[in-house]
Amino acid sequence: MRIMGLDFGSKTVGVAISDALLLTAQGIEIIERKEENKLRRTLARIEELIAEYEVEEIVLGLPKNMNDTLGVRVELSMDFKDMLERRTGLPVKMWDERLTTVAADRVMKEAGIRREHRKEHVDRIAACFILQGYLDYRKNEENK
Repeated sequence: MRIMGLDFGSKTVGVAISDALLLTAQGIEIIERKEENKLRRTLARIEELIAEYEVEEIVLGLPKNMNDTLGVRVELSMDFKDMLERRTGLPVKMWDERLTTVAADRVMKEAGIRREHRKEHVDRIAACFILQGYLDYRKNEENK
């Protein structure tokens, strides 16, 4: 079993996949689209990755505001969640993604990746943070 983590943005979706033991998250790609509401190809690519990696569950970032309120992006993410569940038949869990992009940017800065090259990696790394947070949570819940 593997779990897929997704960072859903206005024009990209960062994708991460867990290892088979559900211990670590690895970023695998960024799916890009030309327009925000053109999701058919995005969903088709996610379905291909689900089959390739034998994914049984999806974790989707929930972009809450820093003051814990829900904004427009949350509504769009919830709509995307519904689409994913209908198309894939898999359960989709929402996971708080606050500060994942900030953390991803910090990691790239520390790794010496130049600012102009960070944008091409940030969504994939943010998806890793979303998925890793969920994996760690699951592990902690099992150990209680």
